[in-house]
Amino acid sequence: MGNRLSKIATRTGDNGSTGLGDGSRVDKDNLRVGAMGDVDETNSHIGLLLCEDMPLPLREELVTIQHDLFDLGGELCIPGYQLIREAHVARLDALLAKYNADLPALADFILPAGSRAAAQAHVCRTVCRRAERAIVALGKAEKLNEGPRHYMNRLSDLMFVLARVLNRYAGGGDVLWEKERDRSA
Repeated sequence: MGNRLSKIATRTGDNGSTGLGDGSRVDKDNLRVGAMGDVDETNSHIGLLLCEDMPLPLREELVTIQHDLFDLGGELCIPGYQLIREAHVARLDALLAKYNADLPALADFILPAGSRAAAQAHVCRTVCRRAERAIVALGKAEKLNEGPRHYMNRLSDLMFVLARVLNRYAGGGDVLWEKERDRSA
């Protein structure tokens, strides 16, 4: 993969450009840089979620996801390079099946609320969806492997499911949207 930084304040970006992993330079508002930033933000929010109380197996799975997201960002950083494979997406599918197995079926919409950990999982979900949209936009402008798009789509679904799991872990349940709620007050 690309060069590792030995110093952080390089000043090479002062002109509004940044270096990619292949050595090329692009503007900082480039679609590729935007997608990389949204993936990084997703990873950072998962890091914040990891500050919350949760079952150890889930914690370990989220750390693995953080490593995947770092790899995904690396793939985006080097045009034409591939790090995210179908096996990564299949692992998320397996986690979705595992955590969905014990959840009650959804009959209503739920609000992004409940325990602090669940609410943070919902933040992860929404930031992940933004990253997915950025990857879709990049894929329309440049040739891109399907892996990052598939991975982010599955991850956002998983974060929704994990929010439900974390609410139950905290002793609560889903916070339902009340369709007929009086909103005049």
